[in-house]
Amino acid sequence: MILPAAQDDLRLDVTALDYLILAIYFATVLGIGFAARVTIRTSVDFFLSGRSLPAWITGLAFLSANLGATEILGMAANGAQYGLMTTHYYWIGAVPAMVFLGIVMMPFYYRSGVHSVPEFLRRRFNSQTQLLNAVTFAIAQILIAGINLYALGLVMRALVGWPLPVSVVVAAVFVLAYITLGGLSSAIYNEVLQFFVIIAGLIPLVVLGLIKVGGPSGLADRIRDDSPLGDPGLHTWADTGSAADNPMQASWLGILLGLGFVLSFGYWTTNFAEVQRGLSAKNNTAARLTPIVAAYPKIVIPVLTVVPGMIALVVFPALSEPGATYNNAIPLLMGDLLPTGVLGVALTGLLASFMAGMAANVSGFNTVFTYDIWRGHLRKGRPDAYYVSTGRWMTVVAVVGGILTAFIAAQYSNIMGYMQQLFSFFNAPLFATFILGLAWRKMTPWAGFWGLLIGTLSAVTSYLLFLAGPLEDFYGTELNASFWGAGIAFVVDIVVSVAISLATARTVKPDEELRGLVRGLPSDRPDDSVAGDEKWYRSPVKLGLGALVLSLACYIPFW
Repeated sequence: MILPAAQDDLRLDVTALDYLILAIYFATVLGIGFAARVTIRTSVDFFLSGRSLPAWITGLAFLSANLGATEILGMAANGAQYGLMTTHYYWIGAVPAMVFLGIVMMPFYYRSGVHSVPEFLRRRFNSQTQLLNAVTFAIAQILIAGINLYALGLVMRALVGWPLPVSVVVAAVFVLAYITLGGLSSAIYNEVLQFFVIIAGLIPLVVLGLIKVGGPSGLADRIRDDSPLGDPGLHTWADTGSAADNPMQASWLGILLGLGFVLSFGYWTTNFAEVQRGLSAKNNTAARLTPIVAAYPKIVIPVLTVVPGMIALVVFPALSEPGATYNNAIPLLMGDLLPTGVLGVALTGLLASFMAGMAANVSGFNTVFTYDIWRGHLRKGRPDAYYVSTGRWMTVVAVVGGILTAFIAAQYSNIMGYMQQLFSFFNAPLFATFILGLAWRKMTPWAGFWGLLIGTLSAVTSYLLFLAGPLEDFYGTELNASFWGAGIAFVVDIVVSVAISLATARTVKPDEELRGLVRGLPSDRPDDSVAGDEKWYRSPVKLGLGALVLSLACYIPFW
């Protein structure tokens, strides 16, 4: 369940050169924030970058926004704890949903002209559904920002030896500064920079780690012979016939439906912190390409996250001991393997990843709160500049909230388990509401509200029953509990939504109000595609299918 933090005395041997590299990076980040500030004239500029960015920028930002603490520390922790089964989070738990978002759902978001996911729900259902989703999304983003900030604070503490509370506050100041200055544009351009910094920081760690353990074959031998994972840690599907036979303690059905369908599609297709990057694109084609451009590097990211976790497991046997903090896998490797200068680059990449993740949470929070709660329900009809100011203040609120919730994340030995629980609560029922509302014109406004509310409560109830004991033996692990909780939330949401729609059939919205919001009722907004969008290398369908094939092919050597 929840384990106490361990290895709190972790310190890295950082030299003046390493600190110089870090200082240059932070100065660049703040410089981008000041540069982006001059472009902020309207609320659309602040919250959606004026809808002006090309697909390669939004695509890299889309990926970088996800390369936060859960991706770097969390997936490395999962690599140490579950071995190659962690790749399910990428090859079936991310890429198919990213492709689906680009091909199917992004046109509804972009061409409807909405500023946020809750605004889409208001237009499809009613203002009550909008408010419910806005509130739950805001809560989720504060909690997830806390995860990124906790991880950022861990690294700061390892760098300078400050207590965790001081490290968390100092780290938060940098994110607060560049988001407040330049809004989403600052976040996105910094995320593109951070993507390359993250890659540059992690590649040396993987290369030197593999050299230390004798290459890929040496790592496989040591995982098989010297680690608690054993041979099942080197496979993805072969040992999933029974949950007891694999490190993740999950069956193929739970992985396929819980992670591969409900959790994955729920996160990637409805999480506004990601969708917001697509909404900032310059036209509908660029918006659709945003998640698909991100899908290709996503396929190979496990080399930079999962593999280091597995290396850390065999290099540091203490990670196998009860109560070990798997989250320390990456920092431990960095301190052991990287020389002066290279350590500075790697630390910069690690800090960049946490800042990118938190920036996505903060920019998503300030947009949804300002548009969907403050403007939508509390302060309507104010001047545009008033909402820009509100967004800046909400950035401060989000960062302060992240500081407070960072200490919740500190109670988990593997922050990915905590993250998956949050997804099962908030994203799984939202995906059910979305997919039914898009596909079924006769879904009524109050069906959207009650399906979402009761679906969310069912996931929370499932988890509480697991913690209390009645479902502990059935679920086995916290991770498996999140898979089942997501599935339960999805099914309950669908059943409740259908039942209420049938009972309130007279309240179905007319077709004119649903145009552009439901399949079969296309938007009457003009097509904004440009010359060249019809070419194969700009085709979301062709590029999306290519990403799917490549992703599934990666399973073949590791079945």
